[in-house]
Amino acid sequence: MTERHFIIEEADPATFFGAGNGNIRLLRALCPKLRIIGRDNVLKVMGGEEDMADFEDIFQQLQDYCTHFNTLTEENVIDIVRHRHTTRQTAEHVIVYSTSGRPIAPRSDNQQRLVDAFQKDDMIFAVGPAGSGKTYMAIALAVKALKNKEIKKIILSRPAVEAGEKLGFLPGDMKDKIDPYLQPLYDALEEMIPAAKLQEYMEKNVIQIAPLAFMRGRTLNDAVVILDEAQNTTSAQIKMFLTRMGWNTKMIVTGDRTQIDLPAHTRSGLVEAMRILHDVPGISFVQMTQSDIVRHRLVTRIVEAYEREDRHKREDALRPTPSVETP
Repeated sequence: MTERHFIIEEADPATFFGAGNGNIRLLRALCPKLRIIGRDNVLKVMGGEEDMADFEDIFQQLQDYCTHFNTLTEENVIDIVRHRHTTRQTAEHVIVYSTSGRPIAPRSDNQQRLVDAFQKDDMIFAVGPAGSGKTYMAIALAVKALKNKEIKKIILSRPAVEAGEKLGFLPGDMKDKIDPYLQPLYDALEEMIPAAKLQEYMEKNVIQIAPLAFMRGRTLNDAVVILDEAQNTTSAQIKMFLTRMGWNTKMIVTGDRTQIDLPAHTRSGLVEAMRILHDVPGISFVQMTQSDIVRHRLVTRIVEAYEREDRHKREDALRPTPSVETP
């Protein structure tokens, strides 16, 4: 009798084992010649050489399915063990699947352009209004690249405008200090990566937090690097960030030119970078619009209302001031 340990490396062990270890109990019933014991992220399997060889292939298929779809039902286990096609197939244009098994895919033409640009170029600027999906799509593309082992890490960065990038007065370590500003990125990650796996990635620096203030001097290789809220970077900050790019690295810069929170008379690094780099080969620019907004319908109406207000202000500023006649 042979004994082997199969380690669940890519998939979430809780999802793999199933509720109340239901998937493991089912595996035992479907593979009666093997003794299967599951604990933590390891399956200890004992049995004959031939049965063990069959189980190795089954285990890999189960792990691949669980990793790809973020779910593994008893029906899936039966299909894989019995070498049948699983009932769930990859839907068209899906980037990744959420932790609940929901497909995450582009929902507008411009979101699809962002996906296409990521395949074509190594640096992408995605600019548009709040809720247009630019950051969410960027996170999904990064997670897919990590799952497919195309990269070794994801690096997230976002300017902390309110603290002027001087975060020393905030309590905790660097992660604690920058966390409040990166929460939107965490929200997206938590939808796409199971909690235990996300925690593991964070602890092993597979997913890294890199405030702009601490990026100087680094060369970023084998990574997808996302700079969110880039409209709040200065010219020096965004130049420093963009020049951190290393081998096998893709950068996605997202921002909204209508939400610049920099001090008065400070030029937005995002606006300047887009002007300077607009004709550089290898860089894509994707402009999101109101039609790409996928949040609550009120978000679209709010954006439209503020844009109308901005137009009225510009028109008023251009309107000539009535002259006052001197008696």
